[in-house]
Amino acid sequence: MPHVAIIQGHPDPAGGHYGHALADAYAQGAAAAGHELRRIEVARLDFPVLRTQAEFEQAVPVADIRNAQDTILWADHLVILYPLWLGTMPALFKAFLEQVLRPGFAFDASTRLPRKLLKGRSARIVVTMGMPALAYRWYFGAHGLRNLERNILGFCGIRPIRASLIGMVDAGGVARRAKWLARLSVLGRRGR
Repeated sequence: MPHVAIIQGHPDPAGGHYGHALADAYAQGAAAAGHELRRIEVARLDFPVLRTQAEFEQAVPVADIRNAQDTILWADHLVILYPLWLGTMPALFKAFLEQVLRPGFAFDASTRLPRKLLKGRSARIVVTMGMPALAYRWYFGAHGLRNLERNILGFCGIRPIRASLIGMVDAGGVARRAKWLARLSVLGRRGR
């Protein structure tokens, strides 16, 4: 059974958002199938924003970030959830990724071509948004999602990467929300 790490990237530490319900649905499905689970709630972690290349290249200064790295190393599959803000992930979640995915942990830049140090892990990205998901993907080009897939996770060796784009979150209605919760539960049971 795969080890699954759920990374909740919503920046509100109070929780209670639809993305949190989606994470819970995935976790319930995964637990029912016997998968081992760990969760990272980015909004509840204490870490500074990186401001210089020197800070990025030094050792991780914060226990919360070291614990998140340990969870990522433990995991076979990452489930990453965040709301779409200004076409991409919220700034706090990006700051978390910059802290966690450092040289020496996620990649080795000491060689001519960087080595990908997180190979052997897969990922599911779940993005909630107010606009139709089709508009985000086709009209706007899903640039924020593509950046996360290719330039961040792919650069570290994580693959395959699958995405679930959930649009019209506020206008979709109860039945549509329930349908997505059921889908995430099934994905959790499958460990995908």
